[in-house]
Amino acid sequence: MKVLISDSMSPRAVDVLKNTPGLEVDVITNLKPDELKARIKDYHGLVVRSATKATAEIIEAAENLKVIGRAGTGVDNIDTVAATKKGIVVMNTPGGNTVTTAEHAIAMMMALARKIPQATASMRKGEWEKKKFEGTEITGKTLGILGVGNIGSVVASRALGLRMNVIAYDPFISEEAADKMGIALVAMDDLFRRSDFISIHVPLTNETKNLVNAEAFNKMKKGVSLINCARGGIVNEADLAEAIRNRIVSGAAMDVFEKEPIPADNPLLNLEEVILTPHLGASTQEAQESVAVAIAEQIVDYLVNGTIRNALNVPSIPAELLAALGPYISLGEKLGSFQGQILKGGIEEVTIEYSGDVVNYDVAPITIACLKGLLDQVLDMYVNFVNAPFVAKERGIKVVEIKSSRSTDFASSVTIKVGTRDEENVVEGALFGKKEPRIVRIDKFLLDAVPEGYLLLLQNEDKPGVIGNVGTLLAANNINVARLHLGRQAVGGAAVSVWSVDTPMSKGLIEKILKLPHMIKADVVEL
Repeated sequence: MKVLISDSMSPRAVDVLKNTPGLEVDVITNLKPDELKARIKDYHGLVVRSATKATAEIIEAAENLKVIGRAGTGVDNIDTVAATKKGIVVMNTPGGNTVTTAEHAIAMMMALARKIPQATASMRKGEWEKKKFEGTEITGKTLGILGVGNIGSVVASRALGLRMNVIAYDPFISEEAADKMGIALVAMDDLFRRSDFISIHVPLTNETKNLVNAEAFNKMKKGVSLINCARGGIVNEADLAEAIRNRIVSGAAMDVFEKEPIPADNPLLNLEEVILTPHLGASTQEAQESVAVAIAEQIVDYLVNGTIRNALNVPSIPAELLAALGPYISLGEKLGSFQGQILKGGIEEVTIEYSGDVVNYDVAPITIACLKGLLDQVLDMYVNFVNAPFVAKERGIKVVEIKSSRSTDFASSVTIKVGTRDEENVVEGALFGKKEPRIVRIDKFLLDAVPEGYLLLLQNEDKPGVIGNVGTLLAANNINVARLHLGRQAVGGAAVSVWSVDTPMSKGLIEKILKLPHMIKADVVEL
């Protein structure tokens, strides 16, 4: 079998593959998309970093490809959906960049506190501006961390070692887990109000896009410093520039940007108070070698031994059971992802109930798929089928698995009940025709919804005109409705509806929907 390494990789990683009997390895970097598309049909394995874009078009041309390995965590450059449809395993190396990214955030904070890059630039001009670059001490200052997952928790431990006061906002971690880290959980507005430094470590989702915007800056302590080594798009860059000009923010250190490479018209480029690095969070020799060797070993394990490790789209279950359990695994992941996108508040308990014929199988892989779908939506890390149970336990989330004897209207069903600090959400799914997933219940409402694409979930009073008002508003915003699924308990009572639409919906449009008569709740889900 042949493996193509299409991005620069550690020589040690190349040797791992080349020294494996039965594998042929080619290292061809800087391939243009058309060149990669023409070559990929000859390969069984593809190893990439961030430069190669494994698009749907390239994956479609991959006649023999069995596995794509990403040396690193982020797989934004791989069309995982297209790979899954074609039966290609997508692997990454979770955790390989954790320490180095956390260290970069700490380095950025120190550089902000002592204005090191600005002072260096000044001296290169022949100047000696000692007073201008007077800094501030880190000791005794309050660091607010948005998201204390893998990277955020390491940042917290390093900051505590620097004798900082560490507070954090993370609705998906328990008080007990925070206590073990030695940090205090606070509300987001409280974090903004109290922090001298704020470091961002949350994933980029519909909920976190533009999370740190003008409204957030107006709640912050005057003179706060901001660090973002997470994902571009979480901080509204125009609003940040304005907050710096208004002296709300004294300085910012940015490693990630909404558009990369950063365009020449980005307002942050013209502000001396901003430190900029070109997405260097994972760029250390040690980290790059570690993840490269790890992905090479995983590729060997899969192609030679059939062992799957750190797969993002395939659970680790025997091949003979995959045909029977596969549709349920897909259903479970969709139900979990649906739950993760409508949740409000921190997860305390997850109950997964199985009814019907599915109880005759080992349902553990389905439970893992449910957790993977759920946690992948709410954490600042890539959760896969290998680490999902561990991540849930680490976060203090209680997981209950039930095989039920209760009768249902379906041959088999999977129900996910998620308890948060504020509410309990229930979503039940079933298979139609043994393969087609459906959402058949949301809380107490029965319906028949296809869990795919862009979904608008509404809860409203069951009154005439509601559907028409929503449809008219969507049409006015050029949003086409593909399917509409309705559910209610009693005439004139509460009702839910799931709208499948062809294009994404903005926060502004959701706010307009919520202002319509008889509307109670509105959520956007992408599956």
